[in-house]
Formats: sequence, structure tokens, C-alpha cells
Amino acid sequence: MKHDATSYRRMFTRLLVGTAMLAGAGQGAFAADSSLTVFDWAGYEDPAFHPAYTEKHGDSPTFTFFADEDEAFAKMRAGFVPDIAHPCSQSVVKWRDAGLLAPLDTSKIAGFDDIMPGLKSIKDLVATADGTVWFLPFDWGNTLMTYNADAVDATDIQSLKAFADPKFKGRVAMPDNVDDAYALASLVIGMKDWTEMDDEKFAAASAFLREVHPNVRIYWSDGTELAQAFGGGEIDIAWAWNETSTTLSAEGLPVKAKKDTDEGLSTWVCGYVKLKDAEADDEKIYDFLSAVNAPEVSNYIVTAWGYGHGNGAGMKAIPAADLEASGYGNVDEFVDNTLFQSPLPNELKAKMIAEWEKIKAGY
Repeated sequence: MKHDATSYRRMFTRLLVGTAMLAGAGQGAFAADSSLTVFDWAGYEDPAFHPAYTEKHGDSPTFTFFADEDEAFAKMRAGFVPDIAHPCSQSVVKWRDAGLLAPLDTSKIAGFDDIMPGLKSIKDLVATADGTVWFLPFDWGNTLMTYNADAVDATDIQSLKAFADPKFKGRVAMPDNVDDAYALASLVIGMKDWTEMDDEKFAAASAFLREVHPNVRIYWSDGTELAQAFGGGEIDIAWAWNETSTTLSAEGLPVKAKKDTDEGLSTWVCGYVKLKDAEADDEKIYDFLSAVNAPEVSNYIVTAWGYGHGNGAGMKAIPAADLEASGYGNVDEFVDNTLFQSPLPNELKAKMIAEWEKIKAGY
């Protein structure tokens, strides 16, 4: 969802480079070690996320990219067979139940026991009731109120209801992402566990998103579009990932994230899965999974991306000042005021997808 040596990683440079790379590849891929294919979000081909793999094998895997998980799901159902993919929490059950995934042998993933307990405990995410493990948590972060501090007084956005405030008409950016949209709406109507959403609450959440729609300048689909909208002064507030404020503020733009809104924020967890029909050698698959889980990757994810890492040992080794600057100084307090984007029942997710398309079209 969601992302360099430092200069490569900065928002404009990284994404422009990524766009050029995709265009040059012709197939939406970053070709390297052709014996392992990773289906991923653009940006995660960054070698700093898997240094041990590159050191051992002399190159990164081949990466091919998707814009969102529904697109990835459809492509795989149509016959595309990667070896590893990078879905987020709300999609894992759907992919597993569709027969796309193979269980993971955690004895082959270095440091698996160091995965943060809070991530392991999310219902039906890492393991099912019988203990089978399907998912390696890698990165976790937030979708939260993000704003231009030169244009907006923080007191005017203390509530997430500000997204529907007429004063922001034409000045709002919303993600073109059904999960993030309904995470926002769920928080506004007072829900921290969206899996308990009944028909009445679904109607209330959808009604709020309809209130927001007249204020929306852009439904952003990638970080480039959102960064350009902030940089060009087109928008004042956005429902956005941590990366946006982290990278744009590092570039000197007055873009901040507000983590203390009355209703809280949304937390997503993304990670890696092994595809059932993977053709790569198991050794390379598990070398990659071990590499992304290595504790030395934690500091890079936190300081350069503004996200948390799945490896708890690596997170504990990060200097306290860096954790505080990224908002992860007190993880327990942070978790209390968040909606985790946990796996949704398939019927509810389908309703959200259908309704979200109507809302964006103005219906």
C-alpha cells in the first residue's frame, strides 16, 4: 500500500523513478533474479528491504506490481502465478479461501518467533485456529488525518468528521481504496471493530462517505498523485498513509499527520504469502521471507518510511527518539485508539466494494 537509499526513497524522486522503471519494463515489472517472482506494491523492490537476499544471491528477485489487492486477486485468478505476494490484513482470508495460498513453514523463516505478539494475535490473520500459518507480517502503519499545516489549523480537524465539513469543499483527498474509506467511516460512527458491522452501521458508514464526496478534489490511487496534490496546493486535508507526511515533511513541505483525532486512526498490517502454485525453489522463497523479516530492516522502515516492522526484536533495537518521532514510542497506547483493518467477512467486503463505487460516482 504503501514507499529508498534515502534519496531514492523520498516521495517525488522515488515515485518518478518507479514510474519510469515501470514504463521501461513494459510489463509492470522490475526484472532481476528471474528465478523468484514477487508480486508487490511499487516501491517495495527497494533492496534495503531485503539486503540479506541480495547479499546471498547477488541480485534482488524479479518484482511485478499491482495497484491494489482486488486487481492482484483478479490477475492471479486469471492465471498469473507469482511465487510470493504482498497482501494486507483484510485480504489474506479471501486469498486463502480462494485456494491461492500455501501454508508457510515457519521453521524456515529466520526470526519468526520475534514477530510482534500483537500482530500474531490479530484474529485469523497470521494463523488459523488449527495453528496453520499463512502470512508473514512485514510492514504495518496507519491511514490517518494528514494536512497542510500552513493552510489548516489543527483544532479544525480534531474530529475526523472534518472530512465532511463544507469549509473543506474541494480541498479533500480520499484514497481510491475501499478498505481505507470504510475504515474512516467506521471510526466516525464509533466502531473500532469493523467485523461487527451490521446493516444499520453499514448504512451509517456509507452515508458519511456520501457526505464527504462533495468535498473530494481527488480520489488518489498512488503516492505520486497525492504528493503532487499537496505540493501544488490543491488540497488541505487527506486520509493518507504515514508515508505521505514522513516523506513530504522530509522534503520541506508543511505536511503533517494528526494521530490524536477524537475518533482515532486506522492501522493496517501487510506482509508476505507463498502462492500455492509457486514455481521457485523453496530455498529462495524462504531466503526472501527471512530477509524481509531480519531485524536490521526495522530501522530503515521506521525512519525512512514512517511504518512499523513486523519484527519485534528489530523494533526494540531502534533508538527511542526515532520511535517517538514516528509515533511508535508507546505502542500499547497507540493500539488502544485504532481500528485494525482485520480480515472482513466476504459478504460484507463485497457490499463495501459495490457501495464504494456508487459513492465515488455520486450516487
